Amino acid sequence: MVVGVMRIDIRLFEVHSLKQKRSQISRLLNRLRAKFPVSIAEVGLQDLHQRSLLGASICAGNEQLVQSVFKNLEKEIYSAGLVEIIDLDIEYLHYGEDIR
Repeated sequence: MVVGVMRIDIRLFEVHSLKQKRSQISRLLNRLRAKFPVSIAEVGLQDLHQRSLLGASICAGNEQLVQSVFKNLEKEIYSAGLVEIIDLDIEYLHYGEDIR
């Protein structure tokens, strides 16, 4: 079993208030949740108008599947055109297969 965790630091375009930011982040997160089997949420930089830190996670049978989902997730964020990815960090946690 592999657990993948992705941290995504983003910059939002044309946002001038926290209300606008919440609306754009909410739309983006709902879109990503609908398309991918991930848990995703805003986890940092909530008080800044044009920046946000998103956290996504997935549990799968192998690392290749997790990598594939995260690569497609990143492509979807780019294609949405709402944000710019400033930084992206991925970590994998591997757990043994022998359960008794």
